[in-house]
Amino acid sequence: MEKDTKIKDHHTPKPKKRIRRQILTYLFVFAVLLTGTAIAVLYGSGFRLSLEQGTPSVSRTGILHLTSIPTGANVWIDDHLTTATNNSINLTPTKYKVTIGKDGYNSYYKDVQIQEEVVANIEALLFPKAPTLQSISTLGVEEATVDPSGTKLAFRIASESGIKKNGIYVLKMEPRAIPILTGPGSGSQIVDDTVDNLSQAKITWSPDGKQILASITNGVAGPAEYLLNIESFNDAPRDITATVTTLKEDWENLEQELFEARINSLKPKVREYAKKNFKIISWSPDEKKILYQASANAEMPVFATPRRIGNNWLYERRDLTENAIYVYNTTEDFNTRIIDTTNPICLPNRSGIAPSVSETPVPEEEDPAQASEKICQEKDSIENPFTWFPDSDHLIYVNDRKIEIVEDDGANLTTIFAGPFIKNFVAPWTDGSKLVILTNLGNLNVLPTLYTIGLK
Repeated sequence: MEKDTKIKDHHTPKPKKRIRRQILTYLFVFAVLLTGTAIAVLYGSGFRLSLEQGTPSVSRTGILHLTSIPTGANVWIDDHLTTATNNSINLTPTKYKVTIGKDGYNSYYKDVQIQEEVVANIEALLFPKAPTLQSISTLGVEEATVDPSGTKLAFRIASESGIKKNGIYVLKMEPRAIPILTGPGSGSQIVDDTVDNLSQAKITWSPDGKQILASITNGVAGPAEYLLNIESFNDAPRDITATVTTLKEDWENLEQELFEARINSLKPKVREYAKKNFKIISWSPDEKKILYQASANAEMPVFATPRRIGNNWLYERRDLTENAIYVYNTTEDFNTRIIDTTNPICLPNRSGIAPSVSETPVPEEEDPAQASEKICQEKDSIENPFTWFPDSDHLIYVNDRKIEIVEDDGANLTTIFAGPFIKNFVAPWTDGSKLVILTNLGNLNVLPTLYTIGLK
């Protein structure tokens, strides 16, 4: 028994050696964790290990974050299939050509400059190559107009034999709304021809989009003006012929107040520059961007320093060319060109469209209404061909009898519809899922009706 005990004691580690082994183990684990953490931090910061001519080297990279609607689109970097959306990849700092494509959709193209330790974002909205076309009205439509908020559509029907179906209709372009209009039973008709020829009226929206002014040239008793509530059927439309001048003045004053409030929200230096060089066409739905036509050749200074990290500076244009169309991002001090020089865009002083900041002062002896018409009828002027898309990142562009959508930096001009449509009318659904157009599909023997063009 004593011999066995001695043997066991001989093989039992001494306390000092055991403690030393434990310390070494702890130090090894700590070193591994520290090294792993350092590698993770460096990797997250964009450092990459590469072999150049057989020699290992560490270089910094940038991150390209790619998303698309719909998701699952292929991504080509410099014509090499690299990944799919939605995803992020590390790239060596330089300029790249990015292509995003998905079966059934128009491809998306973008140049991007990757910078060290900076995340560059590409958000691709893909449009179908063959969008669906659906009629949303069984009745002939003679005029359609969208309210200032872009959420409601008013239109006139004067093609039915019965006066009950003729009249003015309002459609709320809400995401869950079912856009099928069949007549009074649809709940969208707000007035008929019982009292007067309201199906022949000119439609003017109030600045807040809650009322409609229906102006009739050839009424039952001559010219007449009616104020309509859009939330219910107007059995007895309110005749305001005698006081319409006061109403129009109130609406004009409200429009001017809204416009001035937007202008005054700009930083003082930006506001002064805009007054000299912008002819404002419209503000984006989120009111962060200004669509404008340059009123003169100029160089736009940088108003915000330091510059925002992550912007795609390849698309910034601070050199203004007279009559070219631009978008200015007021929150990021980022200016981009949409199209090169075009004819002056018609900007009436008070029409629901914001007046030009740089408009010519009206002589005191001139009637303001007549002056507004003169500005709109400027030599070689054209109607505004642009409408903001609901996401505030795209514009609808009616050009050469086509409906196109372009990004707010001028990239990815995509033709959506090249068929016939009436009076260049196009309006987006509030969720961007479809466009509304007025068309007879080329059949001159029928009155046009409202159709939607599906974008998803």
